[in-house]
Amino acid sequence: MGVVQDFAEAKKWYLTAAEQGHSNAQYNLGLMYYKGNGVLQDYAEAKKWYLLAAEQGNDHAQFYLGVMHKNGIGVPQDHSEAVKWYLLAAEQGNSLAQNNLGLMYESGAGVQQDDTEAYKWFRLAAAQGNSYAQHKVGVAYYKGWGVQQDNAKAYKWYRLAAEQGHSGAQYNLGLMYYFGTGVQQDYSATIKWFRLAAEQGHSSAQYNLGVMYSEGQGVIQSYTDAHMWYNLAASQGDSKAVNSRDRLSKMMTPTQIHEAQKRAREWFESH
Repeated sequence: MGVVQDFAEAKKWYLTAAEQGHSNAQYNLGLMYYKGNGVLQDYAEAKKWYLLAAEQGNDHAQFYLGVMHKNGIGVPQDHSEAVKWYLLAAEQGNSLAQNNLGLMYESGAGVQQDDTEAYKWFRLAAAQGNSYAQHKVGVAYYKGWGVQQDNAKAYKWYRLAAEQGHSGAQYNLGLMYYFGTGVQQDYSATIKWFRLAAEQGHSSAQYNLGVMYSEGQGVIQSYTDAHMWYNLAASQGDSKAVNSRDRLSKMMTPTQIHEAQKRAREWFESH
């Protein structure tokens, strides 16, 4: 028989250990206050315990202190302070901190903008299986940001992230297959990856699926399906999708439009 979840009991034991200087207990107590698990959410209290753990080298606490300073959660927003804590955690191999440090160098927040340094941290996180970082490494190789442009390597990293469900990587893989960039052009593969991204709500993938159904690329031409995907993208503010849907509507029967709208509603209801 398993242990019944009891936040009050967990807090009691974490507090006992935390007051004796146990860094993991300090971190877990901070996490309880940060998320409001079994206690009233209190960012000041979360910071207190995170700081005690972080000063003992707890990389998870260091990462969360970085998040708090980056986003101004319970503390004044301070990108330089965020970089400090992310770096301490990243140097211990914390993949989330490595990824976030990459983002800081990519945008120049709290540090001088540096694509090479951004790539370095994304690559370290990507090697640990972080799908967001894998996608970023793919982008770096595709665009030649911080590394020599290399479509084959871009494909490799996009594929790793896409297979973990990263919608941006799935969409970018679809584009590579559509244009034959670094791979043999394959509309069927394009449809596969666009659809996976579109099902997660990726608006550009939804729009491009609409284009492919409208023109019969890799699929049997279907104005009804095209209208549905345009409609879904349009609902997210994609102006191209709005224009394409409206133009397509003029070529459709009222029955087809009704069916497309019905499918769009059903998609929303199931997602």
